[in-house]
Amino acid sequence: MNISYNWLKDYLDFDLSPEETSAALTSIGLETGGVEEVETIKGGLEGLVIGEVLTCTDHPDSDHLHVTTVNVGEAEPLQIVCGAPNVAAGQKVVVAVVGTTLYSGEEPFKIKRSKIRGVESFGMICAEDEIGMGASHAGIIILPADVKVGTPAKEYYNIQSEYVLEVDITPNRIDGASHYGVARDLYAYLKQNGLKSKLELPSVEKFKIDDPGKAITIKVENTEACPRYAGLTIKGVKVTESPDWLKDKLTLIGQRPINNIVDITNYMLHGFGHPFHAFDVAYISGGEVIVKTLPEGTKFTTLDEVERTLSDRDLMICNDKEGMCIGGVFGGLNSGVTENTSDIFLECAYFNPTWVRKTARRHGLNTDSSFRFERGCDPNDTMYVLKYAALLIQEIAGGKITGEIQDVYPDPIQKPVVEVTYDKINKLIGKVIEKNTVKSILESLEVVIEKETEDSLTLAIPTYRVDVLRDVDVIEDILRIYGYNNVEIGETLMSSLSYQSPTDKSYDLQNLISEQLTGSGFNEIMNNSLTKESYYVESELYPVKQCVHLMNPLSTDLSVMRQTLLYGGLESIAHNRNRQNPDIKFYEFGNCYFYDADKKVEGETLREYSEEYHLGLWLSGNNISNSWAAQDEKTSVYQLKAYVENILTRLGIPESRYDYVQFSNELYSAAVDIQAKGKGKSLGTIGVVAKKLLKVQDINTDVYFAELNWDALMKEIKKHSITFSEMSKFPAVKRDLALLLDKNIQFDQIERIAYKAERKLLKSVSLFDVYEGKNLPEGKKSYAVNFVLQDEEKTLNDKQIDAIMQKIQKSLESELGAQLR
Repeated sequence: MNISYNWLKDYLDFDLSPEETSAALTSIGLETGGVEEVETIKGGLEGLVIGEVLTCTDHPDSDHLHVTTVNVGEAEPLQIVCGAPNVAAGQKVVVAVVGTTLYSGEEPFKIKRSKIRGVESFGMICAEDEIGMGASHAGIIILPADVKVGTPAKEYYNIQSEYVLEVDITPNRIDGASHYGVARDLYAYLKQNGLKSKLELPSVEKFKIDDPGKAITIKVENTEACPRYAGLTIKGVKVTESPDWLKDKLTLIGQRPINNIVDITNYMLHGFGHPFHAFDVAYISGGEVIVKTLPEGTKFTTLDEVERTLSDRDLMICNDKEGMCIGGVFGGLNSGVTENTSDIFLECAYFNPTWVRKTARRHGLNTDSSFRFERGCDPNDTMYVLKYAALLIQEIAGGKITGEIQDVYPDPIQKPVVEVTYDKINKLIGKVIEKNTVKSILESLEVVIEKETEDSLTLAIPTYRVDVLRDVDVIEDILRIYGYNNVEIGETLMSSLSYQSPTDKSYDLQNLISEQLTGSGFNEIMNNSLTKESYYVESELYPVKQCVHLMNPLSTDLSVMRQTLLYGGLESIAHNRNRQNPDIKFYEFGNCYFYDADKKVEGETLREYSEEYHLGLWLSGNNISNSWAAQDEKTSVYQLKAYVENILTRLGIPESRYDYVQFSNELYSAAVDIQAKGKGKSLGTIGVVAKKLLKVQDINTDVYFAELNWDALMKEIKKHSITFSEMSKFPAVKRDLALLLDKNIQFDQIERIAYKAERKLLKSVSLFDVYEGKNLPEGKKSYAVNFVLQDEEKTLNDKQIDAIMQKIQKSLESELGAQLR
């Protein structure tokens, strides 16, 4: 939010420089991102001087140009060619000398020595629009005769530098979203630090009813959505361009001036943080403003010429026939002030923040008004700001205040009452602060002390401080004004012995696996937990009914919480492939979210919701590409399986503790489920992503995906302990078998049977060749399998080795029908 330094001084008398002001605001929680010096006229009229035209003759080679000599206070007058029809000798004019930069167009223009139709020119006599002092280009500026020659133009026009502070407002500090709000907070800082300060609101004593005639009346049908609605009628206004002081203030903070009435409503919003809306009385048929909701599906065209479909939970400001404005959010197309407006109804209200927020999200609108209303305006400053706005309108647009002020406020909002003890103040802050200092800070923050005891204070909090409802909130306010830097660091440190929780262990292992995957060439991705509902509409595995839906989604693309990491990764793959990065190795850690209506229990709000932490891995494209040392090699699901097995091994889950179970579903065309041995509990899945899902993302190559349930893995290794054993001194022996098997037999069946046949000496079983085709019987395939045998205590002899291999061979023959080739 942009805050004008001089605008602050309209309300607060202080001596801090802009830089010191920035530092002070940052120290009390209104963090200032920077201070920018801004000139009221771009370029500050640098290089422009007041000159006197000494002579003016016609150009010898032009019917409209003039050759002049101009005294600019230098030793010699300047010769300047001028095309203005009103230039004449004896005039005092504004001159841009050689080297001056003008900013009249889109691009800056530097004055250079030049020849114009053969006559040298050493400057330029300027018109209003050429120096930014107006819009006229009919002729040059002619100044009063008593102006001193050689006076800098910036001095004559009293061009001063202005400063804009970029204040970053946190969501809880909406009280600081205005110039007066910032001034009010800065006042507390100045007072606490003994610096010059005087905070003063503009007076509204001159406010009066000019005409007791009939005014627009108000009827509020929905007091929940609109606890307070006030307004007044001003007749006989003249809608024109705003005066310079008003336009300059708005332009400086990035607001575009429109007309004097609208500009005043914007001035009040940025000056005092309370939104206004001015209605053309001619459009208020029936002479009554009605605050209510309209039927579901009602069409309404807003100021941006967009027709919107209203909800029956959208609060509307209506006349007796139709809606005129979406309350607190956006005006209607026809109800605003135009050049033809002569009578206005000025609205100043307090709308329920929740209603405004939901309406703004529902229609995708984010206006300056909704920003403030949905965070909580002050309901009790309505009369003051309404009177002040009316006085400003009378000052610059004329008109008479007609009829009494209308104010519907059936249940006045009271100041929150908070009790705070000195003991808690000192404990939380970590320093004993004098009681008088505490009370002085509270007074400077406009907090009223209603009751005081030796140990505590009972406080009435201003209604504009919507974030202060508890004693800890009050203590935070005391500390920020007292100064965080004024709390000294003690000489002793109170601490307790730390221990590693399961969360800490999980986090450490995540970092370990992340480093392992990054070292293997993977890139980490982080996708949004919010995703499209359309991904789950036709899903049986992850049905829509299991989705956690957002109550107020920003868009249909971000309307539910993800149930799997898969879709986010596919979006990332598509994004990379579309940018000529087809070889993908991604991993992601993230939560997945689920809703189960059957688990819902009355009184336990979150019982039906659950989340799981997952690890996703994606492979696509080539494993080796464009290498001089090797041919291109496509990645495969077996490569992904190896990465997953390495992860499990690194976590302390060896192959002996899990099984692979084949399956396929809507996500995979072929896949295996990793199940904890003997438990049937799934630890994750590995497979080839179904073509149907790839087509949705316009991915025309295979994608291999693994999703591990990190929470299940952490439970699996909960009681895991690392043991060490001495490496065997005796050699390992390798033997190979070429087995003829049925096509439907998988390698893991061979592996399982082999380990079952020899539990002690068989160290590993690996597949090194598969053959199908010519010279094999129909429906058969050949596996070449390698077996590694080793005894930890002695060297194996041929007799022992042969006996073991025969036992393995017989087991394979009896259980799988295997034959040696």
